[in-house]
Amino acid sequence: MKFAICNETFQGWKIDDTIAYVAKAGYDAIEIAPFTLTKYVTDVSGAERQRIRDTAQRAGIGVSGIHWVLVQAEGMYVTHPDGAVRDRTAKYFCDLVGFCADLGGDIIVVGSPKQRNLMDGVSYEQAWDWSTGVFREPLMRAEQRAVTICFEPLAPSETNFINTAADAIRFVQQLHTPHFKIILDVKAMCSEAKPIPQIIRESWPNFAYFHANDKNLKGPGFGDVDFKPIAAALKEVGYNGYVSVEVFNYDDGPEVIATKSLDYLKRTFRC
Repeated sequence: MKFAICNETFQGWKIDDTIAYVAKAGYDAIEIAPFTLTKYVTDVSGAERQRIRDTAQRAGIGVSGIHWVLVQAEGMYVTHPDGAVRDRTAKYFCDLVGFCADLGGDIIVVGSPKQRNLMDGVSYEQAWDWSTGVFREPLMRAEQRAVTICFEPLAPSETNFINTAADAIRFVQQLHTPHFKIILDVKAMCSEAKPIPQIIRESWPNFAYFHANDKNLKGPGFGDVDFKPIAAALKEVGYNGYVSVEVFNYDDGPEVIATKSLDYLKRTFRC
């Protein structure tokens, strides 16, 4: 199994320093949140994209992909009733595809709960149709750049649009492309009624990425979630993508979060 970690864990660190530490800690890759670099990825030059990619390569790690892609990118909304807003969002997703590929990544995680919540007067069916349309052009670009867009089911406490893995799968399957999958996130799956290993088995082969964390918002091994049956289920279905550490509580500090999470994952997946 390959292990990655999200770079916003290292709050306030320069990207070069983060890459160096992630490599030293023993991870296989880094997952990059664009907002840690800029508000809009269109502001990151081709030369800087190549420099980040080269820096990771020299450190001996990869860039697994990008996530939190609409944070600080003002004016984006996938379920907005205004078609002009959705068109702008679709275009930005095309920009994100290029950004991800330029960094050497091949996964875009689409969580963005605030940019997909149903607005007043918008029905679930309308939001479903509108958001489906937003992804059509970006997916054509994704096919050209060998990038997979992964839609993330999130807990009802985070969003009121697409809360289960089953619904997320139904959403991505309607566009009939291997470049549109879902991502499974442990914290999010904790909100479902089904056991996490069951969700994993039922979701395969429709997920292409996996976030490791705990329902307490900390890293794997920092809470009560037992990753042994999770690791067993991932092995059982034949998942060989990244297991990426994503936390939301940074109290323990980036070094402790990174090292303890990776140690726990390696011990768990060896069992």
